[in-house]
Amino acid sequence: MGITDVQNPLIGDTTCGSLLQQLQNIWDEVGESDEERDKMLLQLEQECLDVYRRKVEQAAKSRAKLLQALADGRSELSKILLALGDKTVAEIPNRATGTIKEQLAAVAPMLEQLWKQKEERTKEFSDVQSQIQKLCGEISGNLKLSEDTSKPVVDETDLSLKRLEGFHSHLKELQKEKSERLQKVLDLVSIVRDLCIVLGMDFLSNITEVHPSLNDSVGVQSKSISDDTLSKLSNAVLMLRKDKKRRLQKLQELASQLTDLWNLMDTPKEEQNLFDHVTCNISASVDEVTAPGALALDLIEQAETEVERLDQLKASRMKEIAFKKQSELEDIYTHAHIEIDADAARAKIMALIESGTVEPSDLLADMDNQIVKAKEEALSRKDILDKVEKWISSCEEESWLEDYNRDDNRYSASRGAHINLKRAEKARILVNKIPALVDTLVAKTKAWEQGHGTSFTYDGVPLLAMLDEYAILRHDREEEKKRMRDQKRHNEQLTTEQESLFGSKPTPSRSLGPKKVVGPRGNGNATPRRLSMNPHPSGGNGMKSTAKEGKRDITRPVAPVNYVALPKDDAASHVSNTESIPASP
Repeated sequence: MGITDVQNPLIGDTTCGSLLQQLQNIWDEVGESDEERDKMLLQLEQECLDVYRRKVEQAAKSRAKLLQALADGRSELSKILLALGDKTVAEIPNRATGTIKEQLAAVAPMLEQLWKQKEERTKEFSDVQSQIQKLCGEISGNLKLSEDTSKPVVDETDLSLKRLEGFHSHLKELQKEKSERLQKVLDLVSIVRDLCIVLGMDFLSNITEVHPSLNDSVGVQSKSISDDTLSKLSNAVLMLRKDKKRRLQKLQELASQLTDLWNLMDTPKEEQNLFDHVTCNISASVDEVTAPGALALDLIEQAETEVERLDQLKASRMKEIAFKKQSELEDIYTHAHIEIDADAARAKIMALIESGTVEPSDLLADMDNQIVKAKEEALSRKDILDKVEKWISSCEEESWLEDYNRDDNRYSASRGAHINLKRAEKARILVNKIPALVDTLVAKTKAWEQGHGTSFTYDGVPLLAMLDEYAILRHDREEEKKRMRDQKRHNEQLTTEQESLFGSKPTPSRSLGPKKVVGPRGNGNATPRRLSMNPHPSGGNGMKSTAKEGKRDITRPVAPVNYVALPKDDAASHVSNTESIPASP
């Protein structure tokens, strides 16, 4: 093989050609054969090929590594883009564009940018998942979960914005739920505080018993909002409200007992005022009681002690209290014009108290029942009694009108004549209404008796009998008036005939005989209160008769006839005709 000895200016004087020339010179001097020379040159050529081959293999391996790095970079790009939710890979450089190193140089910055973006996205996921984990722990009441400082495991295969938005939405829902739960907890804590204030209880011990974080010293955001806490708070509020209602009922019962005992024993106002804080809520509803300590246990115990003291005092004053209630009962019957044997009732009460066979509370309860029944009976009689009073008043006006009509000087110009004239006009209107009033009374009385199955009495006298006798007397009076008018006409006719026979002569003062004495009226004022059929003429029960203007004591006398609205002259003639009739029992 021929080798040209050419000097390469870049590597100096030593080149392959110069070395080969030196080798040939050496061989010439040595006298190597051509065969040896060819064999050594072949060996030298083989060694050169081996060197080239090793270099090519190294270059191929380097190229393969670069290609693998490029493939790995592109794969990593695809994974990151897919994890980030960006499936577009159009920006990844194509293999046919530029050398491998150029392609690697183009992928490297993009890959670095995506790694940084992935790291930031992963941190966002970690933060939002940590907050979700904490809120879930607070809501569930799992303190270990909410206090766990370790970061949650982030799924790096899906770091898309859509998934991140889902976590944020979940976080917002949890934050909203926490806010609502926290507000509910604060409201319940406030209710517990108010109830404890009213009940006089220690708020701190009650609220920390539910959960220690509910104390005022703990921040609002650190308070427990778990289902268990809410349930315990609700139960605490429920129990406190039940306790409040129970205490209020107890206090109102005690206040009612105090009021009854005060009224029963005429307790001075100064002594009653000491318990205004008890009686002020006697008719209040549960929600209306908000004053601090209004339902405290010591206040209730104080009221119980006072009631017990008054009960003992009541037992010692039993006779006075019982007679006071008896007087109240008698007053009810008196106003209702119902006769009772008051002396016998008082004697019976005295005997029961002295014998000790009945409890004082039972005796007073029985008397209270009698008072209630008496009030009911009086109420059922009220309508009829009002009309009876109106009837009696009308009869009094009728009697006055009769006296007024017999007064010859009624039209004189004397002082007060005009007042009597006006009264007479009103009296005539009332008198004209008496028949209709009596008819109404009769109808109502019969209906009452039919409904109650007993006779309606007025101060012990059957009212229907009074009305019937009044109707008879009124009829007799009208007949007597008619007889008197006929007698007057007859006398005038006789006078006229005598004047025609014997001539006119001065007429002396009218005198039809000795002047008649005015007879007594049944009750002194011509009212139908006293009747001859009265079964108790002496008024032995000690009752008081109540007139329209007020109460007055009247002992019922024995009256043979009820002179209701009879003229004085008529009454006198009636007395003369009935003098021999004995009084009715």
